[in-house]
Amino acid sequence: MAAATAPIKVDASTDELVSHAAHFMSRSKKDIVDAAVREYIDAHRDEINDGIKAALGQLNGSDSAAVAMMTGFNVDELNELGGLPK
Repeated sequence: MAAATAPIKVDASTDELVSHAAHFMSRSKKDIVDAAVREYIDAHRDEINDGIKAALGQLNGSDSAAVAMMTGFNVDELNELGGLPK
């Protein structure tokens, strides 16, 4: 099965950097971006995992907890706005 591709947008100066790197390394821009993103994620894996754990810690399985996490409102603020349907 072929991997799906999706376009990403970067500013002009980043695109220029990627283009130069690709040219001088005889690689495609796609290969450069792929390698860079993977290296970045590997270098920040602990921070990413901490963020995931913190987000999961805020969820208790209720709709209110999920909406609170997505909106930034706490459950009390949601209730002041009318709460969620039961």
